[in-house]
Amino acid sequence: MTDTYRITLAQLNPTVGDLAGNAAKAMDAWRQGRDAGAQMVALPEMFITGYQTQDLVRRDAFILDAVAAIEKLAADCADGPILMIGGPAVEGVKLHNCYYMLQSGRIAGRADKFFLPNYNVFDEVRLFSRGAIHGPFATQGPRIGTPICEDAWYPDVAEAQVESGAEVLLVPNGSPYFRNKFNIRLNNMVARVIENDVPLIYVNMVGGQDDQMFDGGSFVLNRGGKLALQMPIMQEAIAHVDLISEGGIWVAAEGAKAHHPDSLEQDYRAMVETLRDYCGKTGFKKVLLGLSGGIDSAIVAVIAADALGPDNVRGVMLPSKYTSQASLDDAQGVVDALGCKFDTVPISGPVDAVSDTLAPLFDGLAPDLTEENIQSRMRGLLLMAQSNKFGEMLLTTGNKSEVAVGYATIYGDMAGGYNPIKDLYKTRVFDICRWRNANHRPWMKAPAGEMIPVSIIDKPPSAELRPDQRDDDSLPPYDILDGILTMLVDDEASVADCVAAGYDRATVKKVEHLVYISEYKRFQSAPGTRLSRRAFWLDRRYPIVNRWRDNG
Repeated sequence: MTDTYRITLAQLNPTVGDLAGNAAKAMDAWRQGRDAGAQMVALPEMFITGYQTQDLVRRDAFILDAVAAIEKLAADCADGPILMIGGPAVEGVKLHNCYYMLQSGRIAGRADKFFLPNYNVFDEVRLFSRGAIHGPFATQGPRIGTPICEDAWYPDVAEAQVESGAEVLLVPNGSPYFRNKFNIRLNNMVARVIENDVPLIYVNMVGGQDDQMFDGGSFVLNRGGKLALQMPIMQEAIAHVDLISEGGIWVAAEGAKAHHPDSLEQDYRAMVETLRDYCGKTGFKKVLLGLSGGIDSAIVAVIAADALGPDNVRGVMLPSKYTSQASLDDAQGVVDALGCKFDTVPISGPVDAVSDTLAPLFDGLAPDLTEENIQSRMRGLLLMAQSNKFGEMLLTTGNKSEVAVGYATIYGDMAGGYNPIKDLYKTRVFDICRWRNANHRPWMKAPAGEMIPVSIIDKPPSAELRPDQRDDDSLPPYDILDGILTMLVDDEASVADCVAAGYDRATVKKVEHLVYISEYKRFQSAPGTRLSRRAFWLDRRYPIVNRWRDNG
C-alpha cells in the first residue's frame, strides 16, 4: 500500500461512434498519467462509445466493437497505471452502462450503473438494464467506489459502496449543460460527501453532441464538501489529483481552481462549441447563412465565425423589394467587422416568376401570408442550392421565441442543418449580442470588438416581408412574449399562473394557441444548442395533433 495515490482526470471530448478515435484519446490520457507518475487514469461515462449514443447502442455489432475496443485498450495499457473508462457491456440479455477497470493487460473489474435517468434528454431506461450496486475497486492506495453519473444524485449507491469499504468516491459523468447547472451538480456531490465522510472526484465529459454540450467542469471535494480542485468548463483538460493518507484517512491535495464565467458567457460558449463540434464531427468545414441585417442572423454569423473562423463563414443577403437600405447597410456592417465572405442574391425576379406562375390559381384572392411565405421559401431554396453546390452547411437563425410560436416559415427560413440560437429567447439574444460586443476570449476565432452594429441591436425587429412590417404587428412585444413563454414552456405553468403573474389572459391564450399549433414545425426543424432544461426536441415532447387547451 502507498500513502500517496495520484489519479489523472481526463476531461475529454469523445465522438459518438468513433471507437478508434476515442480509444486513441484514452491512450493519450493514459500516457500523460503514466508520465506524471499516476497510479490511475479516470475517463468519463461511456467514453469509448461517446455519449449519448441513443439507439445506436442497441445494435449488437456496435456493442461487440465497443467491448473489443475496451479489451484492446486493456492490452495496450498493461504496463502502467490503471485505466478507468466508461462503456457498454452485455450480460445475458441485459445491456448495461458500465465503468471498467483496466489493469495488467485485462479487464480487472466492472461496475454497472444502478440509477438510469429517464427524464429531459435521457432515455436510459429504454436502452439499458439496471445493474447491481458494485462494491469498491481495490487499488494499491484507497478503495474506490464508482457511482456512475445518476448514481451519485441519490444517496443509495454511494452509501452502499462506502459501507462496503470505499474510502474515495470516483464519479464518472456524461452530464450535459443547461444554464446554471454547475451549482446543482456541486450541491448534490457535496451532499454525498457529507453523508459518507469521504472525498469525491467528479470527472465529466466535455464537447458537443448534436444539441447537447457536455461542459466538463470536473472537480474534487474533500470531507465537509470543501473544494480541492476545479477544472475549466467547455474545454478538454487533464488534471492530476494526489490523494494522501493522513492517519489512514484519505485527503485530496489542493489543486488549481479554474474560474467559471457567468451564464451569458457560458451560453455563448456552448453555442460556439456545439456548432464547432457539430461541423467537425459531421465533416463540414464551412457554413453559410442568410444575413438579413437583423439581430438573429447577425449573432449566428458571429457564433459561426467564432466557432470556425471568419474564412469558413459566408453570409448571403437575399434582398426583396421590401428590404430596407438600413438592412443592407447593417448586414454589410457585420461582414466588415467579421471579415467573412459575403454575397448578394436578389430574390425579386424568382419571386415574381413564382407569383406569375400561381396567378391564374390565385386570381381574385387578396395577397396574404401566402405571398410572404413565397419570399421566405425562395430564400430557403436559393440558400440550399448554394449549400449543395459549395458543400457549406446552411445555418438557420430562428430564436426560441420564434420557434415557440411558429414565427418562421417551414421550408423557408427554417431550412438548414443547425441552429445555434434555437434555445435562446429573443430578449436574451439582445443580451448575448451586447455581451459579445464587449468581450473577447482566446477560444473565439473572430476578431475582438463590436461585431454586431448597435443599429442592429436598437432597431425594431422585422421580417421585412411586406411594407413597414414589424414583429410586434403579429406578436406581443418580446419582453411580454418571452415572459409568457418562459412560464408556459420552461416552467410548464398554467394559463391561470400566467394571469396571476400579471399577464393579460387574452394574450396568454393567444401565445398558448400559437405554441400548440406550431408543434409540426418544430418536429421538422434543425437541431440546435440546448441551453435550458426545456429545449425543444428531447426535453419537451408534445404531440403534433392535440386539441386540448388550458381553459383555467
